[in-house]
Amino acid sequence: MYFWINFCDHLRHAFAKIALIIILGMIYSGCDAVKRVPKGKSLLIDNNITVNGEKYKSGVVNDLLYQKPNSSILGYRFRLNLYNLAKKNPDSSYKAKFLNHPKKYARQVKLLSAKQVARKGQSFWYFGVHNFLKKIGEAPVIIDETKIKKSIARVKAYYFNNGYYDAEGTYTIDTLAGKKGKVNYAFTKGKVSKLDSIRTKIQTPALDSLYQTTKQLSQLRKGDEFKTENFDAERNRLNTYFRNNGAFYFQQGNITFNLDTIKSTSKTNVEMVISDQSVRAGDSSYTKPFRLYKISKVNIITDNANDVDKTRIADSVTYNNFNLYSYKKLKYRPKAITDAVFIAPGTLYSDFRTNLTVRYLGNLKIFNYPLVQYKVDENDDNALVATIILTPRPKYSFGASLDFTHSNIQDFGIAATTSLTIRNVFNRAETLEIAARGNIGSSKDLANPDNTFFNISEYGLDAKLNFPRVLLPFNTEHIIPKKMIPSTSLNFGFAKQRNIGLDKENFTGSMTYNWTPKRNHSARFDLFNIQYVNNLNIGNYFEVYRSSFTALNDLAKTYNANPAYFRDNTVDPDKRELSIPEGTTGFTDDVIKNGFGPQQGSDDFRTIKSIEERRKRLTENNLILATSYSFSKTTKSSLTDNDFYIFRTKLESAGNVLSLFATATKTIDNGISKKRVFGIEYSQYFKTELEYIRHWDFNREKVLAIRGFFGIAIPYGNSTSVPFSRSYFAGGSNDIRAWQPYSLGPGRSGAINDFNEANLKLTTSAEMRFKIFNSFKGAVFVDAGNIWNVFDDGPYEAEGGNFEGIRSLKDVAVGSGFGLRYDLSFFVVRVDMGFKTYNPADTSGKKWFREYNFGNSVLNIGINYPF
Repeated sequence: MYFWINFCDHLRHAFAKIALIIILGMIYSGCDAVKRVPKGKSLLIDNNITVNGEKYKSGVVNDLLYQKPNSSILGYRFRLNLYNLAKKNPDSSYKAKFLNHPKKYARQVKLLSAKQVARKGQSFWYFGVHNFLKKIGEAPVIIDETKIKKSIARVKAYYFNNGYYDAEGTYTIDTLAGKKGKVNYAFTKGKVSKLDSIRTKIQTPALDSLYQTTKQLSQLRKGDEFKTENFDAERNRLNTYFRNNGAFYFQQGNITFNLDTIKSTSKTNVEMVISDQSVRAGDSSYTKPFRLYKISKVNIITDNANDVDKTRIADSVTYNNFNLYSYKKLKYRPKAITDAVFIAPGTLYSDFRTNLTVRYLGNLKIFNYPLVQYKVDENDDNALVATIILTPRPKYSFGASLDFTHSNIQDFGIAATTSLTIRNVFNRAETLEIAARGNIGSSKDLANPDNTFFNISEYGLDAKLNFPRVLLPFNTEHIIPKKMIPSTSLNFGFAKQRNIGLDKENFTGSMTYNWTPKRNHSARFDLFNIQYVNNLNIGNYFEVYRSSFTALNDLAKTYNANPAYFRDNTVDPDKRELSIPEGTTGFTDDVIKNGFGPQQGSDDFRTIKSIEERRKRLTENNLILATSYSFSKTTKSSLTDNDFYIFRTKLESAGNVLSLFATATKTIDNGISKKRVFGIEYSQYFKTELEYIRHWDFNREKVLAIRGFFGIAIPYGNSTSVPFSRSYFAGGSNDIRAWQPYSLGPGRSGAINDFNEANLKLTTSAEMRFKIFNSFKGAVFVDAGNIWNVFDDGPYEAEGGNFEGIRSLKDVAVGSGFGLRYDLSFFVVRVDMGFKTYNPADTSGKKWFREYNFGNSVLNIGINYPF
């Protein structure tokens, strides 16, 4: 354990030194940024752009320029300076070293050999390091008039494509001192052309009829400004619409536009031409009108595996006009397969239905990626036969994994998991997953009397049964249609852990419905989510929560508690400690129940009572039966999309069903205390959360990311406080990074407890991400937020921990810092250094930047981006 603490401390200081070296290197190399700029040339340091006489800040025009200034990090041209540190011709420099000093060369040859001396010139120190610096660096951008003229031509073409037919561009070059320069671009767009007459020439009557029914949705309208993107949008709209209404052979290339600006450049006449289908027959081709195809048959091959005889069908069945075939005995109930197929006999061909079918079948997790094929029906030239080919995954599959982990509690951990997946359990595409897991870890924050490195352990068993449909006794098609790809999962789990010193057993169970209301939308409804936490070692409480123990122990000595409560009466009275748990319990009972020591209502009495109430709260067994609804929406279109937002919300209610059950069964202890079910007090609360994440892409791999989070859990009925497992904490690698987990708040109280939590949380973060070189990325960030107690009768031992409205916002903590990341494509390794920028708990009167130094910094190691 001692080794791990020292390792983390050394790592933090090493990270600080690396950061300092990088900063000093940037400053040093920045002194000679034009080192590689030839005589008579200028380094491009800025592009000044004006459009119609007004300064153009940023946008498309900047991106169209062929030459842009060297990239920078907070104003420093870091990659340029790295490039300048490299020798221009390291091989020639090495040889010149000996040509000018022949005696030195003779000594080297005598000591090594001529061959070894020559090979030494190709070593990393003499040659490789300079190539490496050039590779990760960035060559200086030299102002080039040829490229400037090409940039102007490109910008003019962009404006022309957006209706500015008379756009012009000029440039001037400002030569600055020190071989530097700026390029000034001046563009005049002229008058924009607007769409005048819009005519159509659709050669296929069936397509013309389809167009007429939706022409009011056209992206091209008379009087609109000419924009190429509107023509592309109309082409995409019609292509999608036609292909979703039977036009199987239709392609985007069949839509062209003829533009007429002969009479006036301020007006553009548009003719949209939709040509007939082009058919190739041998060496010749001809055209014919497009046909709108209907689906005549849907054939489904359910077992297209490599180990089957595909020359004969062994089993087949027709169900709801779908034909199911199998090369072996059919292993699936027909309805399980046909419910996932949206291509139905009698309907028009549709890309949408085809894609939805592929998605749904893939979502079953019992087949590999499905293949859908179409061919014209031999008996009907206006119909298609759809063949869906399914390749089953193995009935049983085993998995095992070994992971090294890091979490808010665990500094280092090793987790192992073994799993068994059984597919098509009841022949209706159900999937059963059973997993056994184990974990050992180390935490410097936990009670560790034996000083062992691995002081955390956990093992558990989980089972999940997934149904590819809504599992309810009534039809839900009109509420959640199958096109939303609904599923139901039953989850059960057991875990036994030794983590925060109390040791506990955790039993969980849930019934969850998932569906996608729209593209990039997801919804989840937990009909029930039950959790029972059984604490096994409650007598160890004060070994874990040492801050509470220290406060209680000091008060016991102050009020001369019973000597029998102390571990050793022979030591110095000032150094005595209460025995755990007999001494601590005896002292609190004497104070609260027997009137010993401080008077009721005094500060010391309230402190002792608060400590004892918190002990009871955190050591009592919890029974939570909750119902919740979660919804999320994102505009992220792909893994490379860096301009998007994510919105998430969750509503959760717990205890209502148990309250009705307890009342109905009259399980009320003496009719006045809290209700119990099976002898356990159950929790009752309402919880809601909102989260918003937004990313802006500034090009050149610069991304600004922000996140805001609000969460509140309100106890009521049978509870006066929220269970520890459902409360909020602040700090950590994905939160306020200048504080360790559980070490911030509530409010300005100063985190007087060991594991500080509350039932209200408000945080926001902003992070600017940028590329340093290759896969190395950097970031600067600011995090702000805190936790508070509100509508909670639970104990708290210091002022400032309760939320008191707007005035409590002055207790929002602020942390800032920087980070380094290494992108491995499939995940990102992240190291962040956080500094306490505004500490609301500081009592010195100077809350800003008082602890802004490496000695008080917090090093966070994480996987992937925090948001």
